[in-house]
Amino acid sequence: MDKNSNAYTFIFAIAMVIVVAVALSFTATSLQPMQAENVRQEKMQNILSTFTGDSIIVEGEKVELTRAVASKVYDNYVTEELALSNQGESKDEDAFKINLAKQLTLDESEQTYPLYVANYQNKTYYVVPLRGSGLWDAIWGYVALEEDVNTIKGVVFDHKGETAGLGAEITTDWFQERFVNEKIYNDSGQVVGVEVKKGYSGGDNKSDNAVDAISGATITGDGVSKMMKERLKNYKPYFEKIKKSGKVAIR
Repeated sequence: MDKNSNAYTFIFAIAMVIVVAVALSFTATSLQPMQAENVRQEKMQNILSTFTGDSIIVEGEKVELTRAVASKVYDNYVTEELALSNQGESKDEDAFKINLAKQLTLDESEQTYPLYVANYQNKTYYVVPLRGSGLWDAIWGYVALEEDVNTIKGVVFDHKGETAGLGAEITTDWFQERFVNEKIYNDSGQVVGVEVKKGYSGGDNKSDNAVDAISGATITGDGVSKMMKERLKNYKPYFEKIKKSGKVAIR
């Protein structure tokens, strides 16, 4: 075939598209198990870090909580993975595999609410997964509650596309540390979470259900407030149930 003809150019272009498409498809398929494993380990790391911080005690030694370490010790500390209805009843589902993005497309009464119960250094923690919307796209995270299922031990937040230097700051330690020791119940006994409040001047008041917002990130902060309130309130029936059972320490 004449290499200078239009037909040759057209056929060559089609052949190259097919070769590249097959190569990309093969690569994506080959890497899928590794990607899934990375996601699994990152989830374990996030759950553990809400109550251990960036390091964890393993066999008496303090080590950095990397994904690999989290994968190895997760089962040592997370003692239960529960799938709950919003009435606090257990459901026959694998809590770790629940996709919150899909759950949020359902009515609250039809959703399943995963809960992780952990024991670390002789204390029990209840870790609740969160998901909501920021300024540009999804935001998500985890909040660990102390044994009273009211006091926050720690939080982890992440996002898909918030603005660097503004909304993306929800992933930083200085912002997440504001939530430590905050309460999720208000004085009326309702689960309200913690409001990210613009112009907040409450200082170290840990019982007013509020923390200071990030300057210039009002919508992302509102998203954090909303996802905490809307997700946590559905766990109240379960929290009240275990309070009555005497499993939790009321302080």
